[in-house]
Amino acid sequence: MKRVAAIHDISGFGRCSLTVALPILSVAGLNCCVLPTAFLSTHTGIDGFTYTDFTNEMIPTALHWQNIGLEFDAIYSGFLGSIKQIDILKDIFIMFGNKTNQINGKKPLILVDPVMGDNGKLYKTFTPQFPQKMLFLCKQADIITPNITEATLLIGEEYKEIYTNTELETIIKKLLDLIGADKQIVLTGVHNKSKSEIITIAYEKNTFFYAKRPIIEGQFSGAGDIFASVLLSMLLTGNNLEKSANIAMDFTTTSISQTLKNKQNPRFGICFEYELHTLMKYH
Repeated sequence: MKRVAAIHDISGFGRCSLTVALPILSVAGLNCCVLPTAFLSTHTGIDGFTYTDFTNEMIPTALHWQNIGLEFDAIYSGFLGSIKQIDILKDIFIMFGNKTNQINGKKPLILVDPVMGDNGKLYKTFTPQFPQKMLFLCKQADIITPNITEATLLIGEEYKEIYTNTELETIIKKLLDLIGADKQIVLTGVHNKSKSEIITIAYEKNTFFYAKRPIIEGQFSGAGDIFASVLLSMLLTGNNLEKSANIAMDFTTTSISQTLKNKQNPRFGICFEYELHTLMKYH
């Protein structure tokens, strides 16, 4: 069984981060080992949340894993509790990411979801210095999955609501110039000109792949976490980047539709549980 180290926060209520990654990776037949960055009573989109920083526990946890000989097929990072945790993750990537797995002879796939913002704005929990620091972490990754807001924050450009295909490909090329030409990038959360479709654009080996789905109006907390978790699970079960991105888009959009169909409050997260069974066929 393939093993993933998932390094995210835990929200006690509201489907996102580890409460999304753990079930999705598990149902896809992967052993998900969790390393929390923080505990929040709810996700940050709900006012009044409590926050407990796990920074001081991260390296001791990783050292224990190292001491008992754990090996990973992938390392997957998401929301970080502080700028200090970026340096900690770089150390963890060195501890486990440079080690060849004795079973398959490969180094772990490192996926960084640079969770920083949405709708053109940096999340209020981060300082203006955070994007440039996150850029250093992205350099250590094999694949990154920013939304369009996060991509513009990483390259230091102004966000706008609508982009042409040429502009999107230019953003990805600028990211590649900053983090390395050999990286894979999956850019999400882009609207077409008429705002009737949501677009994902994936890049691999000088090739761009586009996936488009009808847009569903509204704010859906945790959509990026669901997408990245499904994408990684599909990559680890033998699918290529283009197919994995399409499966992740289908899973995310169908889960959003199920949330609305069942009259659930999307502010509390997307009801992805209804669709988990669809991932079982890939292992």
